[in-house]
Amino acid sequence: MNEVILKMVEIGKSYPGVRALDHVDFEAKKGEVHALMGENGAGKSTLMKVLNGVITDYEGEIFIKGKKVNICSPTSAQNAGVSIIFQEFNLVNTLSVAENIFLGRLYGTKAGLISWVDIFNNTKELLKKVGLDIDPKTKVKDLSVAEKQMVEIAKALSYNSEIIVMDEPSATLTKNELDNLFKIIFDLKSNGVTVIYISHRLEEIFEICDSITILRDGRSIKTCSVKEIDREGIIEGMVGRSMEEGEYPERPTVKLNEVIMEVNNLNRKNVLKDISFRLHKGEILGLAGLVGAGRTELVRAIFGADKIDSGEIKIKGKKVKIKNPIDAKRNGMALLTEDRKQQGLVLKFSIKSNISITKLKKICKKGLLSKDMESKAAAIYVDKLLIKTPSSKQKALNLSGGNQQKVVIGKWLFADSEILFLDEPTRGIDVGAKYEIYCIMNELIKEGKSIIMISSEMPEVIAMSDRIIVMHEGQIKGEISKDCASPEKIMEYAICTPENS
Repeated sequence: MNEVILKMVEIGKSYPGVRALDHVDFEAKKGEVHALMGENGAGKSTLMKVLNGVITDYEGEIFIKGKKVNICSPTSAQNAGVSIIFQEFNLVNTLSVAENIFLGRLYGTKAGLISWVDIFNNTKELLKKVGLDIDPKTKVKDLSVAEKQMVEIAKALSYNSEIIVMDEPSATLTKNELDNLFKIIFDLKSNGVTVIYISHRLEEIFEICDSITILRDGRSIKTCSVKEIDREGIIEGMVGRSMEEGEYPERPTVKLNEVIMEVNNLNRKNVLKDISFRLHKGEILGLAGLVGAGRTELVRAIFGADKIDSGEIKIKGKKVKIKNPIDAKRNGMALLTEDRKQQGLVLKFSIKSNISITKLKKICKKGLLSKDMESKAAAIYVDKLLIKTPSSKQKALNLSGGNQQKVVIGKWLFADSEILFLDEPTRGIDVGAKYEIYCIMNELIKEGKSIIMISSEMPEVIAMSDRIIVMHEGQIKGEISKDCASPEKIMEYAICTPENS
């Protein structure tokens, strides 16, 4: 692993008001797994978009196997042996899995017809490599987030690339899927393929990576062997300071007295079965379970995004009918979705437009939208949530993942929401931004708001919840108090061991 296969020299890229990359140097060796670390906005994804030809107006030079290359498009990157699996899926929902994997490369017979039999067979082989047992004809829109992630990996494998970039590939995967991903990575490594691995899960870096490069504020901070650095060293390199206070803030003491919401015998055919629980004022209620346990489906059903067959919901002791998200919003509910880019934000809108969109009446004068009132309202939440941006006029798509998440929280606070459903609130967010989100959650609790938090990260659920409800196959299998919470106890209920069945 001594041969340098990739070298990026003095890479620079600027956006209006932001220097995204500032003379960044990066190199990776043949057959190694090289971690690329940094806070959201540090420049990781921007650097990889330069490598993949998505960004072409950059400064600096790129060398692959010692030769200078001009990567001017994703196609030229693929021709140079580079594939990238983006954090935001690059799939066409209306096409099949096979069509997505071979999009632009559909091959045919001598008669000029597309050879679908061969394409489907090749797709099956690729899906087998990533442990995905689905029909190649399945439409992408019918897949789960985790299944889409594995299709992206299969697509990258189809190019037989020498350099594969994986941008947060594990964010949506279960333990078994993650183990399978690591097996794929080790197989690639043994075949001389270089994997550039971007992740905010530090434990993964120590498990599978050989080398690490840390970026901060668009600059290269450190490159070394993973053996030469520890967890604290990575965090300090990323945030530029020691995390002496730990990764989680101290939680305020909560008295579980007043019940703000009560769910009784909620059912949805083949999805949710006889769900009953209570949420208290000023409480963070953790919702744990494996992927597919029904956690997201439960909060969507309560929020009116999905229809329920039976059951009742009470807010402050009064039964309410919630047929759609509008009803939920009127009753003080907010849903921060797992997929913030597709469902939480209008990416082409500004920060201020995204924040005000939930309650336009608050910024209207005589029936007309007041730009001045909108700007003042946005300024309050930009300041309160510490959103890093040159201006509230900045488009949401130009923000880092952590700041995008804060905008989504801001829009629901602007709507005066009292009950917040946070579905994977720190997914794809670096350790520094996570801490800020946790502090925001604590402040909301102090203000008397209530939170139901879904998280696949057990340390997060345990550290931030006052109580934890564990789901399995659409049912609540157990409730755990904060004092009794442990990864082992949560997993007992999550996998539904016989004593908890």
